[in-house]
Amino acid sequence: MGRLAPSPTGRMHIGNVYAALAAWLSARSAGGRLLLRIEDIDTPRVRPDADRWIMDDLTWLGLDWDGEPVYQSQRGESYDQALAVLRERGLLYPCFCSRAEIRAASAPQEGDGYVIYPGTCSRLDDSEREARLIEGRRHLWRVRVPDAIVGFDDVIFGKRDYDLARRIGDTVLRRSDGLYSYQLAVTVDDLAMGVNDVVRGRDLLRSTALQLWIRSVVTPEDADKTHNSGDILRRNEGFGAVRFTHLPLIDDPHGRRLAKRDRALDLGALREEGVSAETIIGYCAWLLSLVPEPGPVAPTDLLEGFSWDALRADHADRVCDPDLLR
Repeated sequence: MGRLAPSPTGRMHIGNVYAALAAWLSARSAGGRLLLRIEDIDTPRVRPDADRWIMDDLTWLGLDWDGEPVYQSQRGESYDQALAVLRERGLLYPCFCSRAEIRAASAPQEGDGYVIYPGTCSRLDDSEREARLIEGRRHLWRVRVPDAIVGFDDVIFGKRDYDLARRIGDTVLRRSDGLYSYQLAVTVDDLAMGVNDVVRGRDLLRSTALQLWIRSVVTPEDADKTHNSGDILRRNEGFGAVRFTHLPLIDDPHGRRLAKRDRALDLGALREEGVSAETIIGYCAWLLSLVPEPGPVAPTDLLEGFSWDALRADHADRVCDPDLLR
């Protein structure tokens, strides 16, 4: 079971199509189902009608899905239940730190800007924590991760191992404004929807380790789990053998990651210019190393003989050249 999981914050751009095509091909080439989940949980960033634009664009491109769309904004009760499980297991604590305080006490990891929370509020004693809550101090909720390694095998990037405490740290699951984080929502939803084929950008490799661990603590005790010495979850065993495929990222010609704010490469602009759906699919197929050069192609034409081998052999980030689309 695969899934398309767009955020309705604007029109789809080439990077979104690239990821959607990859997810569609992964599921359909295996004869599997593909679900559509609208990840609209970050309500301040949601644009009116963006979900409709996305579904229209996917249909125009020939990227179909099964069943009715699922909206994260309608699944708050499920996230409440998962948070309650974590609280019952003593894994949640309120964090009163400001962003400035966290930045001042932390160092980015691996040059990617990821900041490990230094654990300041996890060391508060119960009386101090309770006093701050009674005072009404603004806070969010973090999950306390263990000192353990989570490993998995990625289709493109191979064996990956992450030290939860040292490379991820205690993570926000519910923000101070009451909104749930991506990390909790996507984990709960993938479990509930039976998703076992996850395709997304390589920037979420680290998140995969965290999400696998969250799965291991919100799933009932008799669930299929694999524990090895020192590991919470090792490789992709258990939980229906989830397959992870993380894709190289797509940058613009200036080396910046593609963003929805850059209208030049969004589908609204491209469709207005008369660029065909087949041209866009063919360009994304080329970025995925599925065809030797850009050219018009339909998604169904890529199913026969579909393989990740070429992308696995060359998984450097890609650069999008707008001239090749026009």
